[in-house]
Amino acid sequence: MGYLDKTSITVDAILTKRGRELLARNDGSFNITQFALGDDEIDYSLFNESHPNGTQYSAEAIENMPLIEAIPDEGNIMIHRLITLNSGTSKLPIVTANVSKITLTIGATAQVNPNTLNFLDSNSTAIEPSGYTATIADRRLLSNFVSKGAGAGSQNALTVNPYVGTAVSEALRGSVFSLTAINSTSLFGSNAKLTTTITIEGINSGARTTVPVEISKEVIATRGTQGETGIFLK
Repeated sequence: MGYLDKTSITVDAILTKRGRELLARNDGSFNITQFALGDDEIDYSLFNESHPNGTQYSAEAIENMPLIEAIPDEGNIMIHRLITLNSGTSKLPIVTANVSKITLTIGATAQVNPNTLNFLDSNSTAIEPSGYTATIADRRLLSNFVSKGAGAGSQNALTVNPYVGTAVSEALRGSVFSLTAINSTSLFGSNAKLTTTITIEGINSGARTTVPVEISKEVIATRGTQGETGIFLK
């Protein structure tokens, strides 16, 4: 990571790891259709209304903060995106899900249903018209990842992950998401559990939430024909 020279206007555009992966496929799946702006590096607590030189200098510390150059890790950039809300909006939208944590054994399936609180400044929850983007941080841990509903297009399912060596994220768009854990123990090694996260972001609101995902080995007791007891890992 480095800092940008603020003496001139600089546009620093790079591909994230996920973008590089789609580009490498060379199958048309790499297609930039939108952009977003964020202010991850800004510390608004530095705004000083009591600046000794007057209120025109209240934002001096913020304006003099260094700008961080773009980094390819999509999990650590654009966390705080800028959004547009209607004039007079008094409440920020909040994305929630039907689960606060996903706990699976190998081969098991869970469903995530996101919704948005305070959408369009309403006190009720609603499903955003354009749907949500769900990003699994380590797709190696899933054998199936499917989206349905609003916003889900032709690229709405991950059924097989050929990249078993490196943790790579996978994003789908929709309003309902289904996750199926891997049915093999090859990635566990000596670990009893593997963990990752799924980040859900509202397309219309820009609000997001992150849900931890935990996948564990399942140990089942069995009885053989001679009465002996053993265990095996599913």
